[in-house]
Amino acid sequence: QVQLVESGGGLVQAGGSLRLSCRVSGVIFSFANMGWYRQAPGKQRELVATVTSGSSTNYADSVKGRFAISRNNAKKTVYLQMNSLKPEDTAVYYCNRRDSFGSDYWGQGTQVTVSS
Repeated sequence: QVQLVESGGGLVQAGGSLRLSCRVSGVIFSFANMGWYRQAPGKQRELVATVTSGSSTNYADSVKGRFAISRNNAKKTVYLQMNSLKPEDTAVYYCNRRDSFGSDYWGQGTQVTVSS
């Protein structure tokens, strides 16, 4: 059974930083392609960043240069370092794992609120 558990959200002022963590179980983590998505109120869920099993990364244009995704295979954890946060980054952030069949697995989400 695949489980993804996020942590690290909170309230921060604009310009501040947060680091999100996602602990994964029930899968051979080193083979897993992982990602972070976010959903703001009244908006669709959108891709923030992805990291492949080979540690190749991809970012949404809106976060390039501010956010960094990384993984620690020994800890079965994927991280999202968020710097220079803006009020428009306010959303629930979800950890994602997409398997080789294209099936998505999601965490419960963690709230990030950036005040102006």
